[in-house]
Amino acid sequence: MQDKLRFIINRWAERLWVKPLLVCILSVIVAFLAQLVDELAVFRNVPKVNPESITMLLKVISSSMLVMAVFAVGSMLAAYQSASKSGTPRSFALVVSDDVSQNALSTFIGAFIFSIVAQVAMLNGYYENAGKFFLFLITIFVFVLVIFSFIKWVDSIARLGLLGTVIEKVEHATCEALMRRRDMPFLGGVASENSMEGEPICPEEVGYIQRIDMLKLQTIAENAALRIELAVLPGVFVTPDQPLAYVTAEDQSRAEMALETKSLVDAFEIGRDRTFDDDPQFGLIALSEIASRALSPAVNDPGTAIEITDIFVRVFVRFSDQGQSQPKIDFDRVAVPALATDELLQNAFSAISRDGAGSIEVVVRTLKALSTLTRLGHETVATSARKAAYLTVAHAEKGLQLPSELEQLKEASTFLQSSPSG
Repeated sequence: MQDKLRFIINRWAERLWVKPLLVCILSVIVAFLAQLVDELAVFRNVPKVNPESITMLLKVISSSMLVMAVFAVGSMLAAYQSASKSGTPRSFALVVSDDVSQNALSTFIGAFIFSIVAQVAMLNGYYENAGKFFLFLITIFVFVLVIFSFIKWVDSIARLGLLGTVIEKVEHATCEALMRRRDMPFLGGVASENSMEGEPICPEEVGYIQRIDMLKLQTIAENAALRIELAVLPGVFVTPDQPLAYVTAEDQSRAEMALETKSLVDAFEIGRDRTFDDDPQFGLIALSEIASRALSPAVNDPGTAIEITDIFVRVFVRFSDQGQSQPKIDFDRVAVPALATDELLQNAFSAISRDGAGSIEVVVRTLKALSTLTRLGHETVATSARKAAYLTVAHAEKGLQLPSELEQLKEASTFLQSSPSG
């Protein structure tokens, strides 16, 4: 349930209208709640407030907040476009879900709605003395909230569209997804033996697997005495001819088992786009795309590619830290294939090795990074790092021309000579 809630919250966070709508509803409620104070005897002796002072403050808010909201939207759109152009379009979902920008926009719109509703209520004599006093306090609080939100937003929006901010957001999302997979390598299920035997369950849609509801699969399997072996993981592109899973029945016939097919398919969230939540490979691909764009002749920014390489080292070092040796099994009737480490390293370093083959500084830094990964004590990561290093050397041998650069390449790749496959 916690995993499903996280997925839903992240999807709603990618929609700009959600927070402003919630704040608008809250603003209307607060404006009317102030009148309830009039009915409480304990607040009958509060100080009197001149209604004109409240009306003046509310007019200032109503006349300025809508302009601020329009200005905020324009600035945010400019930052989103800048982030997509300087980084990668795949990072748009992370940039648009920026909490500071959404909170500021919500505050501006909410303050505007509050001021309008409160002014109408004031003109119609909705508040008595206690209600006016508390409405005055709420209005002052709204003023302070708007000022602090604006100051914080200005500092954030100045950085939102910068490449460094985009890289930081993608790194954070990638690291979170990898850490979840490190702690739950089989999504809480058991390790798959890749037998792929049983009744295939195929989707009716075409798209990417965004999330797999393991609890739902486990519940169906327990109720129908089934064993489920997943054939896909989040991030895989599926079509109606590609099985999502294979199901074997313990006590039921194929006909009876077919009744569960629709429910099984519904456990797989399929969408048009990949998401970062449960798909660590997508984050690695997004970072790799940023590095690849930086290495293009039009940009010619090898420093960014080197920065991305350092990020990969930081991410894989954390991923290689095993933590608890035995992962917790919550869904013993669902078998899940392991995350392919070769694909992780390939998605991370292949584009950099290819596009940076003619830049000796990028090649050397990439080989140093891969050399570090071979010494982490994680056998599968070390083996995959060596494979990625061989590919890097192969590209560099074709891309480098000067003898001095080839000599540097030879020195940087000496760790491969002592490797088990060297």
